[in-house]
Amino acid sequence: MDKCKHVGRLRLAQDHSILNPQKWHCVDCNTTESVWACLSCSHVACGRYIEEHAIKHFQEKKHPVALEVNELYVFCYLCDDYVLNDNATGDLKLLRSTLSAIKSQNYECTTRSGRTLRSMASEDISAGSVQELLWDEDRMFTALWHRRRSLMGRVFRSWFELTAGGKRRTEEERLREEAEIRRTKTRERRQELKRRLKEELESTPLRKSYRLQEQNQTSTPTTKVRAVLPKTVSRIPLPPQQQAARRKVATAIHKQRKICTGEKKTTTSTSLRAGKLKSGDSPIKRRPTVTPGVTGLRNLGNTCYMNSILQVLSHLHIFRECFLQLDLNQALELLASAANGSAHKPSSPILKRRNLSAGLSGGASRTRSMELIQPKEPSSKHISLCHELHTLFQVMWSGKWALVSPFAMLHSVWRLIPAFRGYAQQDAQEFLCELLDKVQRELETTGTVQPAHMPASQRKLIKQVLNVINTIFHGQLLSQVTCLACDNKSNTVEPFWDLSLEFPERYHCYGKETASQYPCLLTEMLAKFTETEALEGKIYACDQCNSKRRRFSSKPVILTEAQKQLVVHKLPQVLRLHLKRFRWSGRNHREKIGVHVGFDQILNMEPYCCRDSTGTLRPDCFIYDLSAVVMHHGKGFGSGHYTSYCYNTEGGFWVHCNDSKLNICTVEEVCKAQAYILFYTQRVSQEKGPSL
Repeated sequence: MDKCKHVGRLRLAQDHSILNPQKWHCVDCNTTESVWACLSCSHVACGRYIEEHAIKHFQEKKHPVALEVNELYVFCYLCDDYVLNDNATGDLKLLRSTLSAIKSQNYECTTRSGRTLRSMASEDISAGSVQELLWDEDRMFTALWHRRRSLMGRVFRSWFELTAGGKRRTEEERLREEAEIRRTKTRERRQELKRRLKEELESTPLRKSYRLQEQNQTSTPTTKVRAVLPKTVSRIPLPPQQQAARRKVATAIHKQRKICTGEKKTTTSTSLRAGKLKSGDSPIKRRPTVTPGVTGLRNLGNTCYMNSILQVLSHLHIFRECFLQLDLNQALELLASAANGSAHKPSSPILKRRNLSAGLSGGASRTRSMELIQPKEPSSKHISLCHELHTLFQVMWSGKWALVSPFAMLHSVWRLIPAFRGYAQQDAQEFLCELLDKVQRELETTGTVQPAHMPASQRKLIKQVLNVINTIFHGQLLSQVTCLACDNKSNTVEPFWDLSLEFPERYHCYGKETASQYPCLLTEMLAKFTETEALEGKIYACDQCNSKRRRFSSKPVILTEAQKQLVVHKLPQVLRLHLKRFRWSGRNHREKIGVHVGFDQILNMEPYCCRDSTGTLRPDCFIYDLSAVVMHHGKGFGSGHYTSYCYNTEGGFWVHCNDSKLNICTVEEVCKAQAYILFYTQRVSQEKGPSL
């Protein structure tokens, strides 16, 4: 989250225990993994993926902001998201720098002051006591520095409160606190009113409606006494108190129906996709549903790069349909059972389901309702990314779950792709390339190992899915080198799975304040990719210029000047455009180019293809429609946050996927995004793809 209002009101504790490395453990379970320190008091506890002691402290003390001691991440429990901003005094930045300095201290031979202890040269003092002395002296300097800083800060705050600006800020903070208290009281009154209305609704006895009684009369006609009796009973007036209670209950049901059916713009498609209610249906008995595909993925610790890519792949119709039909785990179990000589028993994944409540149209809610939590280990003994994609896509497009915690998918990635093991920041483009490569190798291995023990239908399905995976992103580039001496052209066809587009040189020097004033166009970057580039110096050995020279001749090879051009020879079904926003600005530093890239919903690739392709293909084959956009929020390469915009083909709307939070948006909002990876789908395919 770029701006968290709770961080702005934060006041750090002066004597915080986080400054002492000996207290970097949970005070309840004494663990040192995923340790979170409360920034409002001196409490230190473990995170939600260990024993959830930090969350229990938040529920008891209402302290929303906490800091992870090892990775220095800040999380707000009220916003349910990671925090990127700082307060006005810059306390978080100063705290991070202090903790980094404490971690980087060296206790081997010298102190922080640069002095060497005389006792080290003595033979009577052991190495352990020397380490203790160094540790005590460094802690003394650290404590002295923080003590001086706290005293100076207290003096400056006291002085600032006496100034006009300080008095104005104090008054603003007081007004904000009063407004927050009023909002809290209003919320509590609203909840109390809902609770009373619900109790009245439950205590009210059931009565047949006048319409049902008339139907009962017409269906079972008897004597006049029986025909007149229901009408007489139904028209008996109720007491005024019961009538007022009935009106309150009807008003509450009407409001709840608006919330459940989603009469706002963002949930209209959900109610349409779920099906229209009949006139006699009750909103209380209706089963809660969500729009297929509008399912959030919980962030399991810096896994936003994985969540954004999985959301994009699940919204690509061709890719999704392949893995919804193919369960590679069945093929692996068949092979294992054939090798062991035992019967095959299909295994079902163990899933944990939280309590259900109506009113969700996708994404996370504050009560974590309709959430599915995968087991922390893969759902089968055969670790398979294809099987995890199959299971995850089934859950996301079932229309039953609003939120998924993809533990099984994350642990499978850790085991099969070791480069992404752990909770460090990762690049979404690199993860996408590695994931597709592992999936392709897994399909190839399964289809070739012991094909006799696998049913023919399963082998055929694996072959078809592998064909789709190999062709959906696969295209060809034509590399053409022209000799400037004889004008001879040498053509080489190269495969590609994505196009990495560089920014023109004039956009590299723009700062943050001028980045929004001078946007770069996507067509300009494609033109730069396909422009003619002159090779430096005479370095090209032309075949035609050296045709008269014998192969084993002692004469030197004739080198000439040349120029090179890359054009698209064959277009893929899904075009991936990777915008190279990160460039090296030093030996070990990569900075981000924050220029906005203007792109349209429709892309015509005909100007960037070779002439042979433009002459043989129909004009519709060059038209691409925007399918998904991956964005990177932040300033640097090793930090920030990933989100994605995806087009839901089932509902016909755009969804902004921000981990567990999903919001329906417009095309205009998508085109204003700061794109990092663009996905375009071919409107008319060049060749008929394999049918599944």
